[in-house]
Amino acid sequence: MAQAGDESVIALLERWKAGHRECLDELIPLVYGELRRIADRYMRMERPGHVLQAAALINEAYLRLVDQGPVDCENRAQFLAAVARIMREILVDYARELHAGKRGGGARLLPLDMALALSTARPAALLALDDALNELESFDPRQAQTVELRYFRGMSVEETAEVLGVHPNTVIRDWSLAKVWLKREISANPGHAH
Repeated sequence: MAQAGDESVIALLERWKAGHRECLDELIPLVYGELRRIADRYMRMERPGHVLQAAALINEAYLRLVDQGPVDCENRAQFLAAVARIMREILVDYARELHAGKRGGGARLLPLDMALALSTARPAALLALDDALNELESFDPRQAQTVELRYFRGMSVEETAEVLGVHPNTVIRDWSLAKVWLKREISANPGHAH
């Protein structure tokens, strides 16, 4: 499923991996629409009034990419999957910080309107999902990747199969097994988040 500009994206990824840091600045505008859809999807799963908005989530992901350097991606789909994972990590970091604040650690005074918005947060659910996904990844990395691509990235079975280099039936099987395992894991450990 090649998209317009795939050759440009692949060339920029190769140059970025070869040490040309400026290529990231050329790459982001080529995939910005897709990054925006990923960020919008993540933000729809967050509580209303989240401190971050979709554009800010993209900016945070860009800054992490700048800090960490090139990711090992061969094409557009793999790059977008890597950025989607970074976005998830950012939201989990925010949830952990909020969760720690609720326990008194790192408490800071907030304006009343922001405190009210944060009081409706549901960071524990995101933390539980992240913990369960990390556990799943420890014994079945492909199933964890399938969840990230299908659920967080919103990819179709065929797109997920292409990124993972497997048959679509494998994606369907992994997706079904992972959903059952995650549901059971989260239900068995509702306070699993640390």
